[in-house]
Amino acid sequence: MPTLINLRRRIRSVRNSQQITQAMKTVSMAKYKKAQRRVLESRPYWHVFPEIAARVAALGGAEGHPLLAARKEMKVEVMIVTSDKGLAGAFNANLLAEAQSFLREKSETAEPGLVLMGKKAVNAFRRTPLRVDRAYPERTDKLGRDEVRELAGFLMRLYALHRTDAVYIVYNEFKSIVAPRIVVERLLPVPVPKAGGGILAAAPDWEPEAAGLVAAVLPLYVESQLLHALGESQAAEQAARMMAMDNATKNAQDLISDLVLVLNKIRQASITKELLEIMTAVDALAK
Repeated sequence: MPTLINLRRRIRSVRNSQQITQAMKTVSMAKYKKAQRRVLESRPYWHVFPEIAARVAALGGAEGHPLLAARKEMKVEVMIVTSDKGLAGAFNANLLAEAQSFLREKSETAEPGLVLMGKKAVNAFRRTPLRVDRAYPERTDKLGRDEVRELAGFLMRLYALHRTDAVYIVYNEFKSIVAPRIVVERLLPVPVPKAGGGILAAAPDWEPEAAGLVAAVLPLYVESQLLHALGESQAAEQAARMMAMDNATKNAQDLISDLVLVLNKIRQASITKELLEIMTAVDALAK
């Protein structure tokens, strides 16, 4: 049976851990609200832009643009977006499991290359036999627009120069505080609606010319989709960490209650034992 001093030390240790998890929950809540606001404000743009880019490409008559040419997937580039830090429940584990499954499936027919975003992704694929073309092991939440634009340019060059036949993104999309949704979507080639899909009967007269307009819109589309994946992942990460720290705080409180109960039982047993010893001594003296 544990001693009173050991129980008190353990209760003190759990209380210290509870204070840390409570502080981390507060920090994550502040970051979550900021990320959620940014995501909700940007989603209309992020969700509409793919349709706009596809319609511009279809109506502009720019079938010869390199980002629109669909090819048989012999080589694919897979961008995996995780967090830099842990303590977020199953946020990274579920996404990495889905990414591994997707890579196994693609490896049967194509040669995958990787773009790793976040320390958890870099560590998970540290010893992978797959080719790693880019790795961002830290501060992915601080990537500026210039860095995202440079990454978008890198992916577009890979596709335009036939070094890859498709680009995919695997990331957590923020759906609710309870759980994110893992998304695996194709970024390149840019999907083009088929003829008769109800977009417009005929292409309008573009100003400037259609090819120049398409060449300007498609890089913005790729950049916006990268910002979309990173923004959704950051919001989902903070929500997952906030929930994980909230559960840890509650579990610590439950553990403290159980330890206090055991402590009180031991103290009561000790007091009862001392009273019995006193009464036995009194009876012995009376005789």
